[in-house]
Amino acid sequence: MNKKSFHIDVQKDGLSLDFSGELTLYNLTQAQNLIETNKLSNSQKIIINLANAQYLDTAFALFLTDIQEEYNAEIECNNKNFLHTLELTREHKKRLDSNDDIHKKSIFEYFGKIFYESYLSFISFMEFIGKIFISFLLYFKSIKNIRIKEIAFEINESAVRALGIVALTSFLIGLVTAYQAAYQLQRYGGNIFIVDMMGISVFRELAPLITAIVIAGRSGSAYTAQIGAMKITQEIDAMRTMGFDPYTFLVLPRIIALIIMLPILIFVSDMMAMLGGIIVADLSLDLIPSLFINRLSEVVAIKHFYVGLVKGPFFAFLIASIGIYRGLMVKDDTQSIGFNTTKSVVESLFAVIVCDAIFSIAFTNLGI
Repeated sequence: MNKKSFHIDVQKDGLSLDFSGELTLYNLTQAQNLIETNKLSNSQKIIINLANAQYLDTAFALFLTDIQEEYNAEIECNNKNFLHTLELTREHKKRLDSNDDIHKKSIFEYFGKIFYESYLSFISFMEFIGKIFISFLLYFKSIKNIRIKEIAFEINESAVRALGIVALTSFLIGLVTAYQAAYQLQRYGGNIFIVDMMGISVFRELAPLITAIVIAGRSGSAYTAQIGAMKITQEIDAMRTMGFDPYTFLVLPRIIALIIMLPILIFVSDMMAMLGGIIVADLSLDLIPSLFINRLSEVVAIKHFYVGLVKGPFFAFLIASIGIYRGLMVKDDTQSIGFNTTKSVVESLFAVIVCDAIFSIAFTNLGI
């Protein structure tokens, strides 16, 4: 739009915005600048004159509609096409405003939708758990059904290769926990009680939780990514087409492998965390390792050790089932793998913590 295509004519009772030529998106910015430099709000009456306009697109029509609504302006135009375009933009704007009002009023709908989607997701997960139990029954109906080779492969991939990170993490957690406790116990002369604290806290809570967290972040997420990639490449559909049950070859071996190996990893975590405690007790509290071990056998009952191990299979089932379920929920795009992998880790950790809380309440009430 050149400068002659738009000007403001000052009249006795107001302003006349005279537009001429082609009014399109490409000259919209210039028109907006001209409007902003003139204070239209001081005028009692504003007229939008389109008598000399040759072409009007929807972007410029929307701009004129905004001016009309904001300053209560009148439009002078005899071109039916222009009037029709302006009417369409007004209706579209009203529809958008109406949608905004509905959106503002639908907070209950918003939370209701979240609740309903969570409910459907829970039902879908329960359906998946039901299929797993039925597959377990069919799996152990005959020894021929048990996929020993697949289970051994998953034991190596999911647990044996995670042994190093579990051991290192547990050792460092034991080291830090003992160091913080040693500083406080030393102030009150209770050096020997570091053994009691380390024994009960590590065996009952720290070692199972540390192991579960590491496995959920490493192996659980790997399950989701592997199953998700197989679903995208239609390998799972191909297995079904060839008569192979994915639950027999993909789902159950992973769950069984983790159920077998998580108690063993918890045992390793116990030993490494206690090793960290022994080192700190020796260096900070002058509590030699033999004294630490003798005190540990005297004051820490063996039941605390078994309580930690018992949690292992339950944590393993939750981590493996959630990881695999999220893998099966992957849609036909690569972003879905990352989304479901993240959800599998978060949901696994949440499920493990809830399960641990239930165990704590149950064992406390049972006097264990």
